[in-house]
Amino acid sequence: MATDELVKATGIAHHGAERLPSVEIDSFNIEMKDEDGFLGDRASKGAFRDILDRWRKPLRKTGEDPFGKEPSEEISKKTLDAILVGDDTEASAVVHSAIEDFAQELAYVTRRFLKTKAWAKTERIVVGGGFRDSRLGELAIARTEIILKSEDFKIDMMPIRHHPDEAGLLGALHLAPSWIFEAYDSILAVDIGGTNIRCGLVETNWRKAKDLSKAKVVKSELWRHADDEPTREGAVKRLTKMLKGLIAEAEEEGFKLAPFIGIACPGVINADGSIEKGAQNLPGNWESSKFNLPASLIEGIPEIGEHDTAILMHNDGVVQGLSEVPFMQDVERWGVLTIGTGLGNARFTNRRKESAKDRDSTENGKKKAKENNKENNKENNKENNKDSAKSD
Repeated sequence: MATDELVKATGIAHHGAERLPSVEIDSFNIEMKDEDGFLGDRASKGAFRDILDRWRKPLRKTGEDPFGKEPSEEISKKTLDAILVGDDTEASAVVHSAIEDFAQELAYVTRRFLKTKAWAKTERIVVGGGFRDSRLGELAIARTEIILKSEDFKIDMMPIRHHPDEAGLLGALHLAPSWIFEAYDSILAVDIGGTNIRCGLVETNWRKAKDLSKAKVVKSELWRHADDEPTREGAVKRLTKMLKGLIAEAEEEGFKLAPFIGIACPGVINADGSIEKGAQNLPGNWESSKFNLPASLIEGIPEIGEHDTAILMHNDGVVQGLSEVPFMQDVERWGVLTIGTGLGNARFTNRRKESAKDRDSTENGKKKAKENNKENNKENNKENNKDSAKSD
């Protein structure tokens, strides 16, 4: 399918768009390097396992390793969480030591992000990805915040609110235009990863909360494609089948499903839906100029409920971060870091809270400045304003 045909078929916005209904995306998928390689590799799931292994090494030499012979990469997060509160003080000390070292690495990487132009004046960072879904992950995030604040970085860091698996689906709602929510009560969402592909039916609950804070995943299906090692075409075929199954279930259960599919996918997403780079862990070559996932899905699912299917795809870190939009309205600039195989990243500016200097339009900027001055005057002269209001 040609690019112009694809854009016409979606009719929503460009894939990988910088401007979405609620936020401006200042940057995403930044790949910074230092003398040791990519920065993200210093704060990934694999990095934590390497750190844990380093702390086990001296104990292993003396035969006192509390984890025995089990490889560090095979110890589950659940086991590590239990050890943190268990009676084996030595094992707990090893895990705490690993958390501290990992937090130092995450603080180093975060510091580098905060010093870039795109991340300047960031007020809050939410941390997602699989590592966040554990007590040890939450402790590492909290410790990272303390380290940064001790260095006078005015930054809040917190675990992403929703389970990472659901956040990647809920965030797709914020790719959709407002007319979707006025006319329909649910959408289809897809979260593509290097190991799994997850599809979900997401109920908007827009009538209850127009900021989408009450949205929920009502049905989801997971396919661990890494186990099957499919071809690229095989993966698209399986994904199409999963989506068709959810469409059928939505119809059976009486949902008013929007003709819209939001997709989270690794890599740099071009405006036409092609993937520039970063999709190396997906089955087959997804970066080929001859492959376009949104176009392929539209061919397989041309209509939903007798309306043309619209698709919007964006970077997976961006989409996971978008799930936090309803809860980030007390700040202006915020970011997301997703700790997984690598370190996903994105920085956002809330469109509804843009300051005058960040506006594209000078006229709008002046208007905003006047409003701000008026508010300040009201606050400073509260009693006078009350009197004026009475006289008016």
